[in-house]
Amino acid sequence: MSNNMYPCLWFDGNAEEAARFYCSILKESSVKVCTPMVITFELCGKQIMGLNGGPRFKINPSISFFVVCTSIDETNEVWDRLIEGGTAMINIDKQPWSERYGWLRDKFGMTWQIMVSDQPGGKQSLCPSLLFTDDKFGKAEAAIKMYASVFKNSSVDILVHYPEGDTNAGKVMFSEFKLNGYNMTAMDGPGEHKYSFSEGVSLVVNCDTQEEIDYYWNKFTSDGGKESMCGWCQDKFGVWWQIVPSVLGKLMTGPNAQKVVEAFMQMKKFIIADLEKAAA
Repeated sequence: MSNNMYPCLWFDGNAEEAARFYCSILKESSVKVCTPMVITFELCGKQIMGLNGGPRFKINPSISFFVVCTSIDETNEVWDRLIEGGTAMINIDKQPWSERYGWLRDKFGMTWQIMVSDQPGGKQSLCPSLLFTDDKFGKAEAAIKMYASVFKNSSVDILVHYPEGDTNAGKVMFSEFKLNGYNMTAMDGPGEHKYSFSEGVSLVVNCDTQEEIDYYWNKFTSDGGKESMCGWCQDKFGVWWQIVPSVLGKLMTGPNAQKVVEAFMQMKKFIIADLEKAAA
């Protein structure tokens, strides 16, 4: 079973501006496909989607981008560029876990954790980071283990808990894991945050077959998850996913693209055969 997983950021008409801003700052970054509705780009070699969906949903810090830089100078440069027009959530400084770390919200609303690596000889990297807050607080470990069971070629590489005696003992302080080889991090967020997972930042899984779509859809919508429209669903931990047929892009550029749109606007789970019928 194959999949191509990547984050999707929801914008109110400024997806291209945001993508080009990010690509001007981070290494191995470029815009790949640009349409009025969707822009596909890479940051640090990782695929990202920007969606001009309107004002309905807002990005919040529940899913941020964790960027690891190769030097303090590079860390400072990335921070200084990304924070233009934005605000610091945690001022960049020396921390117990890093010589240089900070968390910011950029001018488009996306949040970034910027850190210098303690491993020499690496390269700049990026991965999504999940923060389990408020009513989701304390569920990070269960979510990580559930995701690792859903995706093949997955592993939980680092799982650090708050120590005994701490008010948050047993909760996840930091983690690193891979879902089908795709790097992610997650942690529990103590205290009141007034935000949680939303459609503002979702995770996309491209599927080659209907069998794969059915598999992921059933895994994420069962046991407390819920279905939404157009391939969107929410798992029992609140994280939003888009389960999308990889052939959709091709169908959307064909002569009957409007009929394809009309077809999938009526769907919850995508049905590839019905999309192909609309495109014929």
